[in-house]
Amino acid sequence: MTGTTTTVEELLGAVRAGSHEKVPGLLAGLDAAARKAVLPKLGELRKEVRGWGWDRWSEQRAVRCALRVAGAGCHTGPAAAAAWIGARDLSDWGGNTVDDVLRVLADRDADWLANVGRRLAERPSVAEDEYRLVHTLVVRSGCPAPTTEAYLRGWTRTLTNGRLLDRLREDPQTPVLVPYLLALTETPDRLTWSAGPEDPGHWPTALKALAEEGLLDRTVLVDGCVSRLLRGGRPRDLRFPLALLRLLGTTDEERRSRIPDWLGMAADAPSPVAAYAQEVLAELALSGGLAVRELAEMSGAVLFRSEKKLVRAQLTLLGKALRREPGAAAELLPVVTDAFGHEDTTVQERALALVGRYLKHVPDEQARRELAGAAELLSPVHRAAAAELFGLAAPADDVPYVEVLPPVPERRPLAPAAGTLAELMEDLVALARNPYESVEEFERALDGVVRLAHLDREALAAAVREAFAGAYWMEHRDHVSRGSEGVLTVLAALVGAVRPQQLDIARRRPSGTPSCAHEALTRVIDVRAWEAAWLVATAAPVPFLLATPTHHTGAIDPPVLVERLREYRDAGVEPLPVDLAQSLLRKADPAAAEAAADAAALGTRAGTRLAEWLAADESLAPGTRFLARGKDRRSGRWWLADRLVVAVRERRAIRDEFPPAFQWLGGSRTEIVRGCNGYHWSGLRPLWPGVLPDDRETLAAWLLPTLAGGAEWEERGAAWGLTALAEADGPIGPAVHTALAVGLGCRHVEDRLTAVDALLVLASRGELDPSLLAARLAELVAEGTVKPNRLADAARTAAATGAYATVRAVLLGLLPSVLAAPKPVHGAGELLAVAAECVERSGGSGEVAGLAELAARRGATQLVTQARRLAAALGQRTDHTPAEAA
Repeated sequence: MTGTTTTVEELLGAVRAGSHEKVPGLLAGLDAAARKAVLPKLGELRKEVRGWGWDRWSEQRAVRCALRVAGAGCHTGPAAAAAWIGARDLSDWGGNTVDDVLRVLADRDADWLANVGRRLAERPSVAEDEYRLVHTLVVRSGCPAPTTEAYLRGWTRTLTNGRLLDRLREDPQTPVLVPYLLALTETPDRLTWSAGPEDPGHWPTALKALAEEGLLDRTVLVDGCVSRLLRGGRPRDLRFPLALLRLLGTTDEERRSRIPDWLGMAADAPSPVAAYAQEVLAELALSGGLAVRELAEMSGAVLFRSEKKLVRAQLTLLGKALRREPGAAAELLPVVTDAFGHEDTTVQERALALVGRYLKHVPDEQARRELAGAAELLSPVHRAAAAELFGLAAPADDVPYVEVLPPVPERRPLAPAAGTLAELMEDLVALARNPYESVEEFERALDGVVRLAHLDREALAAAVREAFAGAYWMEHRDHVSRGSEGVLTVLAALVGAVRPQQLDIARRRPSGTPSCAHEALTRVIDVRAWEAAWLVATAAPVPFLLATPTHHTGAIDPPVLVERLREYRDAGVEPLPVDLAQSLLRKADPAAAEAAADAAALGTRAGTRLAEWLAADESLAPGTRFLARGKDRRSGRWWLADRLVVAVRERRAIRDEFPPAFQWLGGSRTEIVRGCNGYHWSGLRPLWPGVLPDDRETLAAWLLPTLAGGAEWEERGAAWGLTALAEADGPIGPAVHTALAVGLGCRHVEDRLTAVDALLVLASRGELDPSLLAARLAELVAEGTVKPNRLADAARTAAATGAYATVRAVLLGLLPSVLAAPKPVHGAGELLAVAAECVERSGGSGEVAGLAELAARRGATQLVTQARRLAAALGQRTDHTPAEAA
């Protein structure tokens, strides 16, 4: 017993020293009872190690490795052993303990090892990152290979590091695992990394070779590829099965037996998969293996797609099919007319020509009338030709155009703060999940806490303690030096987790010169939270907040603000400095003159300040005077987000009378400059617009670096602030139009849709300046920030809502700079196409510099074709002959 006790202490000493390599030898001297007895001590040490700080990280990692090996050898049950080995806190990312773990498990029987292996295979982090451990347990036990996703990923990672074909051929798991590999929703990275079929690590080439050798069943591979492609998903995840299917090829029987599968891919799959399915179906159609009904079904789906290459290929296939079998015209031509509504007028032209060529083979008069009815989908440029083809009356030229814009959005009134404790707690619980979701939710919750704390502070504090017991922010922590957590900081102060002295110092602290506008905007929100937190922590007699908006934009109606100040006066309460300052910046213009007299009649200092603010000849909000961009000295490329320079107009009322957090908005006698070096992210972003709802030009200047940085880095959600800018108050100028221009060129469709919505809102409010927007777009296109094809997509979307004249004005202002570029601008043809569509539908005439010369060139490229179309729509003469143009 003495020897055993000594060995146990030696084992624990080795584990505490982090010497995992010594553990297997020490465990060998312990019997089953001793190993069972040492487990609680290992558990205690594991708990102790969890509490060590980052300053002991290296020591912690070594001890955890030793714990892992020791625990693996001491547990006798397979479930407990697998749980210990696979525990996240004992994970060995470097694989240093794999051999030692296998050594301490060497004496276990096959069933026990198989049980542990299966359990570890179900743990993603172990099965993938420590594949060798799981695989060795499987081999030792002789159990079937696991087919979990993590195990498959680990398998592919191991095999790809070397001679792929030889390794696959030698591995007995290959025939079992490959079918499961094809079924994965997310393709392992190693299967998509190789450069091409000539790469020795190219999986599709290796699997094809094994199928030819008979090691893999080719039919199983084809079925797996087709099934995976049918399920759809991201293009990167479909790349591997598509490449393998192309290499394997398909027999006539496989193509005919899977016609419904090919039809489904052609209709709904991503472009590369749809193109492959289209090729297969085209072979069937031209060899007589595809019925006319099936070709019509396929064509209806493909012609509805937006990819021009697929649509043109389908029209070509339909032309060949009709040439072989003209009698199919009655069934196929109605499908061809689906292309009449395509955004590309050249596609419309090809479809119209195809209908015209085979219309004589449609004897039924009713069917011909239905074909003629589809001509309404055509662009105006083709309607005359369609009228002649179908024998219709020529379209009238004198129908007045009516611009269709969305109704001017009305301000949504902010719902009143919760009036009962139950309502407020419901709001707070929802807000705690996302403290900065919107200005509306933040402001209602903040005001609700202040109101109910004023009525019954103890009851509110008790409810907060009960609802948020155990929340991290309820503990005594720093809610000041690192910035506030909004309403959560106020609740923490309410329950005593923040000292009032800290909050008082923070709300009064001079803010200095902010490094950028985003820091300054965040500082304003922080100070508001700190002031409200100080208020509830000290039980100061303030019944409610002045700055709570009356509208969703963050604005306050002046009469409401006057009435709030009257209540303060009657209660003998002085406004809080930050709360009053924010309320002045949020005043809305309507009824300002009448409210100024009422404010002055209050006879209080705050009422006088509000009266002066409302009666000023021009807005006392900060305002901006210009925007500039900086250029990267090394690359010479213009990066809009790298350096935005904003000159702030002097506003002495802000600089001299407002609290420190707001004084940066007041400028200086000599004009100060605020810049932003780089892209900023903050959880407080949704609350920034509520700081300056009365001066959106300044707000746009502050938001532009974030917008531009997100656009240039092609991040999703970059255009988040444009809706707030479009719906806010105050005049607009270069900053708002620059922000809108950036949004229209964003990478992601949803961001461009946000920008389109903002464009339409500004147009409906009569605030959009098409010339200014065109000038901003011209600069951004020239410097590469906005790509023309993305801009064309946004413009087409806006025009399709009925705003053809608005989009026409912007594009006609932009095109001269695009056409005058030293090198051809990629995507200019798409801009010309949208501009031509807008002119054809809304009318207009005049000349676009450079258009005549472009239209006179030889050739039929999209650029030249659309230039001719736009010139014709504008009535612009193209005097240059093709020879002169050449």
